[in-house]
Amino acid sequence: MDMDLTLNQTRLIGCLIEKEITTPDQYPLSLNALMLACNQKSNRDPVLELSESEIQDVLDELSKKHLVREASGFGSRVVKYHQRFCNSEFGELKLNDQELGVLCVLFLRGPQTPGELRSRTNRLCRFGDVQEVETVLEQLSERTEAPLVVRLARELGKRDCRYVHLFSGEVEIDSTPRAVAAQSPGVDEDRLTALEAEVAALRQELTEVKAMVDELLN
Repeated sequence: MDMDLTLNQTRLIGCLIEKEITTPDQYPLSLNALMLACNQKSNRDPVLELSESEIQDVLDELSKKHLVREASGFGSRVVKYHQRFCNSEFGELKLNDQELGVLCVLFLRGPQTPGELRSRTNRLCRFGDVQEVETVLEQLSERTEAPLVVRLARELGKRDCRYVHLFSGEVEIDSTPRAVAAQSPGVDEDRLTALEAEVAALRQELTEVKAMVDELLN
């Protein structure tokens, strides 16, 4: 399995996986359908504006890596494309529904927290709760063959860590902005606690002001 895919390559693979699961009657996808899927304004991060020629170039690259294949239907003149990234008779990578859903969203939307993954995979697979997502992420990060995801350091002021896939090469966790939070956790926790207390105090003051206004109006 090639572990050094470009953003455009993972976007295209993610789109093929997504449409294979969510709209099987429209799968495999034509070149135009792939372009529309890759350039969606929603459920994509970053938003791309790839042309048909650029999509074709990516398809050619992935074909050489044996990660997609052409699949023209009977009597159809339009060339369509299947993914061979995983769970195919020719591919080595085998994933269950939850693992596939998680990787698909990471391909389409970049780094995600377990909570974000739970809500954004609801059309791809089922998760009972966030803990179940965390279990799947742990499985993907501890695969014997090779880890497929890694947890990033917690961002400053954030409660949850985000996860990123490892199909685009190694992730330099320490060089990311969120590593700053890991370097001085005591300071960040104190600051977060103070901010939470300030918000709580403001909410209490707002409640009291509203009560006073209601009393005056009555």
